[in-house]
Amino acid sequence: MPHSEYHRIDRIGWLRAALLGANDGLISTGSLVVGMAVAKMATGDLLLAATAALVAGALSMGAGEFVSVSSQADTENADLARERAEIDEDPDHENDELTAIYRSRGLSAALARQVATEMMAHDALGAHARDELGLYEGTRANPLQAALSSTVAFSGGALPPLLLAIWVPAPDLALSVGGVSLVLLAGLGGLAARLGGSSTLKGALRVTFWGALAMAATALVGQFFGVAA
Repeated sequence: MPHSEYHRIDRIGWLRAALLGANDGLISTGSLVVGMAVAKMATGDLLLAATAALVAGALSMGAGEFVSVSSQADTENADLARERAEIDEDPDHENDELTAIYRSRGLSAALARQVATEMMAHDALGAHARDELGLYEGTRANPLQAALSSTVAFSGGALPPLLLAIWVPAPDLALSVGGVSLVLLAGLGGLAARLGGSSTLKGALRVTFWGALAMAATALVGQFFGVAA
C-alpha cells in the first residue's frame, strides 16, 4: 500500500518560499512606507514608490527563487544521472554500497545484503537516491513552485502597507503602517512556527523583532533626510 502518513516536511518546498516571500514583502514595503512617511514625502511619490517596490520585489523574489532552486535541481539531477550510469556500469558495486549503508544503520550483514538486493531489483535508482544521496520525492527541488510561491506571497505581504498608504492620512501613516505590519509579522511568524511544529511564541517574536528593527532603521533614515530637506 502507498505511504499515506502525514508529515510536516512534505510541505517544506513551497512553505519556505511562501513564508520568506510574505515576510520580505511586508518588512521591505512596510519599512519603505514608514521611512518615506517620516520624511514627509508627498503622497503621490510615496504611493508610486510603494507600488514599484511591490512589483519589483515580487518579480525579484520569484526570479531569485527560480534561479536558486533551479541550481539545486540541476545538482540533484546531475547526481541522479551519475548514479544511474554507475548502476548500469557496475550494479554489483552499487549493491555493495547499499549493503554497507544498511549495515551502518544496524542491520546484520546477511539482512543488509538481502535488503540491498531486493531494493536494487525493485527500484535501484530510487534506493540510491534515498539512501545514498538523501533525496526524497516530497522534498526534491521544484523551481517553478518556489518561484510562484515567493511571487504571490511577496505581493500579499507588500499589499497591506500599500493599502494603508492609500487610506490612512499622512500624519498617522508611519505609526499605522508600523503597527499593522508588526502585528501581521507576528501572525506570520506564529503561523510558520505552528506549521513547522515549533514554538508559536518563539516564531512570532523572532520575526517581529527583525521587522521592528528594519522599520526603526528606515524611520531614522527618513527622519534624517526629512529634516535635512
